[in-house]
Amino acid sequence: MTKSVALPEACVEALADTMRPDFLKALCDPVRISIVATLAMRTRPATVSEITDCCGIDFSGVSRHLKILKEAGILHSHRDGRRVLYNLDVDALAATLRAMADTLEVCQREAV
Repeated sequence: MTKSVALPEACVEALADTMRPDFLKALCDPVRISIVATLAMRTRPATVSEITDCCGIDFSGVSRHLKILKEAGILHSHRDGRRVLYNLDVDALAATLRAMADTLEVCQREAV
Protein backbone atom coordinates (compact mmCIF):
# COMPACT_ATOMS: atom_id res chain seq x y z
CA MET A 1 0.00 0.00 0.00
CA THR A 2 2.89 2.38 0.70
CA LYS A 3 4.15 1.98 -2.87
CA SER A 4 0.82 3.02 -4.39
CA VAL A 5 0.72 6.19 -2.26
CA ALA A 6 4.38 7.08 -2.84
CA LEU A 7 4.37 6.32 -6.55
CA PRO A 8 2.07 9.15 -7.69
CA GLU A 9 4.01 11.67 -5.62
CA ALA A 10 7.32 10.43 -7.01
CA CYS A 11 5.96 10.55 -10.57
CA VAL A 12 4.51 14.02 -10.07
CA GLU A 13 7.87 15.27 -8.81
CA ALA A 14 9.77 13.56 -11.63
CA LEU A 15 7.38 14.91 -14.26
CA ALA A 16 7.55 18.40 -12.75
CA ASP A 17 11.31 18.29 -13.27
CA THR A 18 11.07 17.25 -16.93
CA MET A 19 7.79 18.75 -18.17
CA ARG A 20 8.68 22.39 -17.97
CA PRO A 21 5.62 24.62 -18.45
CA ASP A 22 7.60 27.24 -20.39
CA PHE A 23 8.83 24.57 -22.81
CA LEU A 24 5.38 23.07 -23.33
CA LYS A 25 3.73 26.49 -23.64
CA ALA A 26 6.30 27.52 -26.25
CA LEU A 27 5.45 24.49 -28.36
CA CYS A 28 1.66 24.73 -28.12
CA ASP A 29 1.18 27.62 -30.55
CA PRO A 30 0.66 26.92 -34.28
CA VAL A 31 2.89 29.83 -35.36
CA ARG A 32 5.71 28.65 -33.11
CA ILE A 33 5.31 25.11 -34.45
CA SER A 34 5.70 26.58 -37.96
CA ILE A 35 8.82 28.43 -36.87
CA VAL A 36 10.31 25.27 -35.33
CA ALA A 37 9.49 23.29 -38.48
CA THR A 38 11.00 25.98 -40.70
CA LEU A 39 14.21 26.09 -38.69
CA ALA A 40 14.36 22.28 -38.51
CA MET A 41 14.40 22.09 -42.31
CA ARG A 42 17.18 24.65 -42.72
CA THR A 43 20.87 23.85 -42.92
CA ARG A 44 21.90 27.29 -41.67
CA PRO A 45 20.59 29.90 -39.21
CA ALA A 46 17.86 32.28 -40.39
CA THR A 47 17.09 35.95 -39.91
CA VAL A 48 13.71 37.15 -38.65
CA SER A 49 12.90 38.27 -42.21
CA GLU A 50 13.59 34.78 -43.57
CA ILE A 51 11.48 33.20 -40.84
CA THR A 52 8.61 35.64 -41.46
CA ASP A 53 8.05 34.04 -44.88
CA CYS A 54 6.83 30.80 -43.23
CA CYS A 55 4.23 32.15 -40.91
CA GLY A 56 1.99 34.73 -42.55
CA ILE A 57 2.47 37.25 -39.75
CA ASP A 58 4.46 40.43 -39.54
CA PHE A 59 8.06 40.93 -38.46
CA SER A 60 7.23 42.05 -34.91
CA GLY A 61 4.93 39.06 -34.37
CA VAL A 62 7.63 36.65 -35.47
CA SER A 63 10.10 38.41 -33.19
CA ARG A 64 7.79 37.89 -30.20
CA HIS A 65 7.41 34.20 -31.01
CA LEU A 66 11.17 33.80 -31.44
CA LYS A 67 11.71 35.36 -28.01
CA ILE A 68 9.36 32.83 -26.40
CA LEU A 69 11.08 29.93 -28.15
CA LYS A 70 14.51 31.23 -27.19
CA GLU A 71 13.54 31.72 -23.53
CA ALA A 72 12.25 28.13 -23.47
CA GLY A 73 15.64 26.86 -24.68
CA ILE A 74 14.35 25.72 -28.05
CA LEU A 75 16.30 28.21 -30.16
CA HIS A 76 19.73 29.83 -30.15
CA SER A 77 20.48 33.23 -31.56
CA HIS A 78 23.62 35.13 -32.33
CA ARG A 79 24.38 38.51 -33.78
CA ASP A 80 26.07 38.84 -37.15
CA GLY A 81 26.69 42.54 -37.62
CA ARG A 82 23.25 44.15 -37.61
CA ARG A 83 21.41 40.87 -38.15
CA VAL A 84 20.32 38.38 -35.53
CA LEU A 85 20.43 34.78 -36.71
CA TYR A 86 18.28 32.05 -35.19
CA ASN A 87 18.70 28.31 -35.27
CA LEU A 88 16.93 25.40 -33.66
CA ASP A 89 18.68 23.80 -30.70
CA VAL A 90 17.88 20.28 -31.87
CA ASP A 91 19.96 18.63 -29.14
CA ALA A 92 18.20 20.50 -26.31
CA LEU A 93 14.78 19.98 -27.87
CA ALA A 94 15.35 16.25 -28.34
CA ALA A 95 16.84 15.84 -24.86
CA THR A 96 13.86 17.52 -23.20
CA LEU A 97 11.36 15.45 -25.16
CA ARG A 98 13.32 12.24 -24.41
CA ALA A 99 13.43 13.09 -20.70
CA MET A 100 9.65 13.54 -20.68
CA ALA A 101 9.11 10.22 -22.45
CA ASP A 102 11.60 8.40 -20.22
CA THR A 103 9.94 9.74 -17.07
CA LEU A 104 6.50 8.67 -18.26
CA GLU A 105 7.81 5.20 -19.08
CA VAL A 106 9.44 4.84 -15.65
CA CYS A 107 6.23 5.90 -13.92
CA GLN A 108 4.25 3.43 -16.02
CA ARG A 109 6.64 0.54 -15.26
CA GLU A 110 6.65 1.29 -11.53
CA ALA A 111 2.86 1.39 -11.45
CA VAL A 112 2.66 -2.23 -12.55
